[in-house]
Amino acid sequence: MAEAKRARPVPTPETQHFWDGTKAGELRLQKCDDCAKTYFPPRPFCPGCGSRKVCIFKASGKGTLYSYVINHRPAAPGFTPPYAIAVVELAEGPRMMSNIVECPQTPEALVLDMKLEATFEKLDDTITLPMFKPAKG
Repeated sequence: MAEAKRARPVPTPETQHFWDGTKAGELRLQKCDDCAKTYFPPRPFCPGCGSRKVCIFKASGKGTLYSYVINHRPAAPGFTPPYAIAVVELAEGPRMMSNIVECPQTPEALVLDMKLEATFEKLDDTITLPMFKPAKG
């Protein structure tokens, strides 16, 4: 029997720039031209002031581990427990949910505020997922 595949996000016109970025090995965020708020997830207007004057830019890919939970149950297809479901605070300010990779999935290894850097996992020709690993140095 074939192993169940991980669920794939479905890009929309509002999120396509983000998925194009991950495919190119970049995190792309949006910033409001009126109030300067940087935000995630993608949307066509600023969640701070409502302005539609927003721009897309390449983020640094750096962040810190804000919060996480280690899942030990085989509930999600395509994941092998244990695995961390994390909230990463990006250097630019927004927080995003992701997974921590290239690191033991234990409380001893997953230290809050640890420095992280983006890495990318290609699922298919359309979707590449952003993940995070401990930063070097």
